[in-house]
Amino acid sequence: MSMIRDLRAVVRPSRPAPRKDTGAYDTTRDPATPSAVVDCAVYRDGTRVETPKSLTPQEAMRQVRRDGGFVWIGLHEPTEAEFAGIATEFGLHPLAVEDAVQAHQRPKLERYDDSLFTVFKTIHYVDHDRLTANSEVVETGEVMCFTGRDFFITVRHGGQGSLRALRHRLQDDPELLAKGPSAVLHAIADHVVDGYIAVASALQDDVDEVETEVFSPGRGRTPRGTDAGRIYQLKREVMEFKRAVSPLLRPMQLLSERPMRLIDPDIQKYFRDVADHLARVQEQVIAFDELLNSILQANLAQASVAQNEDMRKITAWAAIIAVPTMVCGVYGMNFKYMPELHWKYGYPVIMSITVAICLGIHRTLKRNGWL
Repeated sequence: MSMIRDLRAVVRPSRPAPRKDTGAYDTTRDPATPSAVVDCAVYRDGTRVETPKSLTPQEAMRQVRRDGGFVWIGLHEPTEAEFAGIATEFGLHPLAVEDAVQAHQRPKLERYDDSLFTVFKTIHYVDHDRLTANSEVVETGEVMCFTGRDFFITVRHGGQGSLRALRHRLQDDPELLAKGPSAVLHAIADHVVDGYIAVASALQDDVDEVETEVFSPGRGRTPRGTDAGRIYQLKREVMEFKRAVSPLLRPMQLLSERPMRLIDPDIQKYFRDVADHLARVQEQVIAFDELLNSILQANLAQASVAQNEDMRKITAWAAIIAVPTMVCGVYGMNFKYMPELHWKYGYPVIMSITVAICLGIHRTLKRNGWL
């Protein structure tokens, strides 16, 4: 039972342990390589079996059926033709195969006769110096898993979500791998959710930044200085994150609550921990979304208030300017008899009265907050 007690430490270590590479493949597909298979290994009693570099998935499966154990095959963006032979050899359902090849699927869990098909959305936080209206905050990828009695197949799409380090950590714990494909499924689920936690923590800083800018105008910034496009862009990225997290909660709950013959009972209880962490991430993402809605509305309200203040100032100055305009307009008329027209002090008196009226209007408007 030591394996069970240390399961989370194995799946989520503080630092990766060094090991020798015994695999026949790299984990990143070389465009010049004709095969989509990035790793193919046979595990027996939790230990990776030494196999030739030319071992194909079909040969690995025949070896497993003959000697026992299970095979773990990793693929990166296979084409329909590349995946057809593996699908036939392992008896994968055509609908699941179609989803695995085409990608762009929502997270889900589907049960077929002799296998489970699970889709995970991987999320990677994109570092940036400053959030802009065009900043890419998160990148998404997909990991699709076929779980059988004696096989485990991963199909990865996108440049993120490499499983190389995870595979090495699992290989360093034979007691865990001895539990079979369900242990690998749990490790991948936990690995993906851990990535969500890290991204949520980084997104918190971005949300705090825009919140501070909107609600702290005293830091040398006017309310209209916050770009609503930045807030909207961050909200779109949060929505992308939400689309990866929310649909996955139900599959994790099913894996943790409903007995399945392909899931080892000792491993199943640890899916509850994954579901619990996922639920907390979902709460964070929902809170981000709601907070960004409030921030966006506050920013728009501040912009509207600033515009209203501008209009009041413009109106106030127009009212002040109207007085001398009216006086000058009257004296510009060609009437024979004009008040004080030939009086020596007529001009300074009229100008003094005009200035006094303008100052009075200015004082009144300023007292009322219009200036």
